[in-house]
Amino acid sequence: MSDLYQHGTGDVLTERHDNGVLLITINRPDRYNSLTLPMFEEMNQIWADVERDDQTRVVVITGAGKAFCTGMDVAQPDPTPQDALAMLETERKRVATMLRIEKPIISAINGPAVGYGLSTALLADISIAADDAVLIEGHTKVGVTAGDHAALIWPLL
Repeated sequence: MSDLYQHGTGDVLTERHDNGVLLITINRPDRYNSLTLPMFEEMNQIWADVERDDQTRVVVITGAGKAFCTGMDVAQPDPTPQDALAMLETERKRVATMLRIEKPIISAINGPAVGYGLSTALLADISIAADDAVLIEGHTKVGVTAGDHAALIWPLL
């Protein structure tokens, strides 16, 4: 594999198989695969890599352990206003990139999908959910509007 998909610290794993399948695994099972601020940028870069990678024919995204992805890790310090604006721009780019990608994206929802996890699951071309998977729009539970993705995604369903 080239240097594509080599961006982070191991919190997001990528594995490209010989048949052209790229497996993306969000790898923070002890935190229900919640994302830190650097992980948002890492995921954005991975989706950009997928878009330009001629060797990848299909993408499968899942979470390690019992959760798919529970969104932003609320245990991390609150982002600065600049970090929050940067994250919103990163998310805008991610949604646009996922919608533009011509390769099939499959979400293998193995547990709770909340916030970022929900939007990723719903932006996939095919979503396969485990019997115990739950899809939760969790923004309102933490006092945030769901404007980061819901205004775009829900009308597409």
